Amino acid sequence: MSDLVLGISAFYHDSAAALVRDGVPVAAAQEERFSRKRHDPSFPVQAVRSCLDELGVSFADISTVAYHEDPRLKFRRVLATLIGTAPAAVTSFRETLPSWLRSDGKLRTLQVIRRELESMGLGKVPDIVARRHHESHAASAFFPSPYQSAAVLCVDGVGEWATTTLWHGRDTQLRALAEIRFPHSLGLLYSALTYFCGFKVDSGEYKLMGLAPYGRPRYADLMRERLIDIKPDGSFHMDMRYFEYLRGQVMTGRAFEKLFGGPRRTPEGPLTQREFDLAASVQSVTEDVMLRLARTAQERTGEATLCLAGGVALNCVANGEIVRSGVFDEVWIQPAAGDAGGALGAAMAVAMERGAVRDHVGSRRDAMSGSLLGPAFSDAQIAEFLRSRGIPHHRPDSGSLVDDVAAALADGKVVGWFQDRMEFGPRALGARSILGDPRDPAMQSAMNLKIKFRESFRPFAPAVLAADAKDYFDLRQESPYMLVVAQVAAAQQLPVTETDATGIDLLHVQRSTIPAVTHVDGSARVQTVTPDSNPAYHELLTAFKARTGCPVLVNTSFNVRGEPIVNSPHDAYTCFMRTDIDMLAMGGFLLHKSEQPAWSEEGDWRADIPLD
Repeated sequence: MSDLVLGISAFYHDSAAALVRDGVPVAAAQEERFSRKRHDPSFPVQAVRSCLDELGVSFADISTVAYHEDPRLKFRRVLATLIGTAPAAVTSFRETLPSWLRSDGKLRTLQVIRRELESMGLGKVPDIVARRHHESHAASAFFPSPYQSAAVLCVDGVGEWATTTLWHGRDTQLRALAEIRFPHSLGLLYSALTYFCGFKVDSGEYKLMGLAPYGRPRYADLMRERLIDIKPDGSFHMDMRYFEYLRGQVMTGRAFEKLFGGPRRTPEGPLTQREFDLAASVQSVTEDVMLRLARTAQERTGEATLCLAGGVALNCVANGEIVRSGVFDEVWIQPAAGDAGGALGAAMAVAMERGAVRDHVGSRRDAMSGSLLGPAFSDAQIAEFLRSRGIPHHRPDSGSLVDDVAAALADGKVVGWFQDRMEFGPRALGARSILGDPRDPAMQSAMNLKIKFRESFRPFAPAVLAADAKDYFDLRQESPYMLVVAQVAAAQQLPVTETDATGIDLLHVQRSTIPAVTHVDGSARVQTVTPDSNPAYHELLTAFKARTGCPVLVNTSFNVRGEPIVNSPHDAYTCFMRTDIDMLAMGGFLLHKSEQPAWSEEGDWRADIPLD
């Protein structure tokens, strides 16, 4: 009889649920995709229901519910921090403690989870256990990986106390080797600079990473001198006089302003050279720390493979540096590396303790099913949606649909691609994607400004046929989850004439044959696609290559700025009609914008979506 474990992360950001059967992930989803609230921290009732529905099970079929961190241990850290920084933290003390101590507070998280699950009316709720935050990250990194044994590195903001941990994974066991503790945190350092540059913490860090290539790391030495003391083994100590997160609800204050020559950028205000250079500098420091930690991980474990998780593992530029260094033969990164993935890791940790085995290891494939673990919609369900709304559409045969989409893309059209099960994690990987022609120099700006409604500097990623990746990118290994940055191959680079362009103007300098996905430093955040990982997407890339000779597509998430990635046909059609997407391929159906009725809705929909 199968053993099913339900994992949950909730109440901070990126709430999620995951279902593991005999140690294999079979369903996982973030609550934001259902609630339509970006980074939704609320209890993931809809995500839980979706996971159960995927297998047609109830709580009677679940052996254990696993929560991704230990609330009591976390409370001890919060309390110790507030007491340790008194009296400076008195305001934070008053604001923070009630959220922990009330009857439905964070200290009673497991009881709250039980009440929430009972209210779903799906049977008797099984035992609920808490795992430690970094153990959940480590389990999500190693257990689904394709390796029999590996070094495991987890780096994030903070869990209970740990901010950085090193583990050794063997078979179904994880052994903790070392940790760095709060308040010293690489993730919080990056978040502090995110905040100082005018972006949202726990949301805008990827913007800072995208901004870095436009600047020079002229503050990097100053950061090493004043903010973070980095040891040869990658361990570090931060000077807390420059940070405010111990004492209040903001990340930085006057000391930061004095150090970096003025106040923080006003959110949505103009970007200046200082922000470009601060982004480049903290990115340089982050890469330095991560590479030193990777070397230490290899020395401590003797392993040839590395697994990564934690929010900092979403820094694909730093990941690329580790891959490029050759410290490890291969690096595998959990596609839901942030807190959402903790739900999966907690469930997998329990499953391994209950006797699960890692049968997938011998195949050299990971157990994540291409991260396509969310809900799917059948053609019958899509047809009913289209019929009920009277939406004009076509239903070509399957081969013709792919050819029609490839032709549209080759003709410069932008296509919404809604197929198969929804991705788990922050990246669209060819199931809920917006696609374009990477050869078009105007495609990046057009997609940013007319479709995504976001800042022009934001980069797009290339999806490439895995078999052709070496011809387009200097990549030492496959990158199925779009979590490794690599340089565009020399054969695809174009000579760049001398230019006086700086900052955002660098965006308009064409550097390669695929300019829409080439960053200003000549790199790209690559997704390699195989027929096993995503057959329909692979078929489309193959058709586009047959038509154009190019095996690469622009791939960005199917959403607009501030909105979660689309989940349902309703979400997809709404996004299609609100934007300048030309065609929507939804299941076996094609929708052309030119054939749709005029779109109208009450009010300004953009005002209802908080900016990210």
